[in-house]
Amino acid sequence: MREAILRAVDDGIRAIESIRHPEALAFIEKSSEILADCFRRGNKLLVCGNGGSLCDAMHFAEELTGFYREKRPALPAIALSEPGHLTCVGNDVGYDHVFSRAVEAYGKAGDVLVVLTTSGNSGNLIPAVKTAKERGLTTLAFLGKTGGKLKGQADLEWIVSGFTWSDRIQEAHMTAIHIMIEQVEKLLFTAHPCTFVSSH
Repeated sequence: MREAILRAVDDGIRAIESIRHPEALAFIEKSSEILADCFRRGNKLLVCGNGGSLCDAMHFAEELTGFYREKRPALPAIALSEPGHLTCVGNDVGYDHVFSRAVEAYGKAGDVLVVLTTSGNSGNLIPAVKTAKERGLTTLAFLGKTGGKLKGQADLEWIVSGFTWSDRIQEAHMTAIHIMIEQVEKLLFTAHPCTFVSSH
């Protein structure tokens, strides 16, 4: 058992180290700037995914609406996770429409949509990105494996490749999200402390 645990630890370390790759660093840097600009304008972030990725989406949103490391103004972020909406739309028109319908409800030009998927093939995220683009949102995609059908669809993407299982990809995604939140806070409240416009 100890050897199996150590192999898992090594695999987890390898997943986190994938964030050192130049394309990952560029994605984090650019995404942080996009989010900071979004919040400065008084716009908001929408985040969605399925299963563990939806849990990561909720984690992402609460770190912004609540607190991360320092006390600062709340930042507007919505995880598209409301069960009444998901089950209503899923029941009435199909599960592939649950997120695109939510983007239609909440998304405004200048907002940002983040989609999280370890396969890139989630049938409900592809139309969500399409609807977001039609409504003037900027789209960011956290992908895995080969990028799947979502590869090349978002305005900015990062693919965590080289892992068979979703858990390692999600671990890399969540670490990158935490780093992004830290950078957004620095951009908003350190580098330009007086330029944040609350949407409330």
